[in-house]
Amino acid sequence: MSTTPNFELPDFYFFPPFFTIQPVLSTREKQLEQWRELILKYHTHHKIKTLVLHDCPLWKNTTIKRELDPEGIRVIMNDFVKSGNGEWEDSELRTRCRILWRRPEQLAEDIYDWAIANGYKNSVCTVYELHSGEDVNGTSFQGADEQLLRRALEILEGQGKCTMFRGQVSSEDGIKFF
Repeated sequence: MSTTPNFELPDFYFFPPFFTIQPVLSTREKQLEQWRELILKYHTHHKIKTLVLHDCPLWKNTTIKRELDPEGIRVIMNDFVKSGNGEWEDSELRTRCRILWRRPEQLAEDIYDWAIANGYKNSVCTVYELHSGEDVNGTSFQGADEQLLRRALEILEGQGKCTMFRGQVSSEDGIKFF
């Protein structure tokens, strides 16, 4: 796999030692940082919300005939979750990881900046509009996991920047920005 549709893999992905967890601490920290960045960029680019450990194409590079062993995947994913970039959907088995394209706090800032820039102050929009509306094309929260989106909105609500209210169905839940 050298590229996937419109996604260019970084040069370090073709360096064979990248697929072996490095024993020297400073080298391993840099390696884990690169894995975090690659996983985030790949999943954000493809709008993939969940990384299924046994089904992730990043673990194997057929071009250089290298792949991560299960222990390497475990080390990388534990670091990924610990860094706040992901959350285990199945904390017991640890086979599915929700990708946090942006941390909830970052997403909250992005949403509020968007609301102010687009005239939604003292106005109402729905969770569906924030997730899939035409006005959010190209934003960091377009197509975001709804649970993550709601967490970001709860942060804004806690800061007094919005209030949320329930609609007839969850996609109609509304947000008023202040």
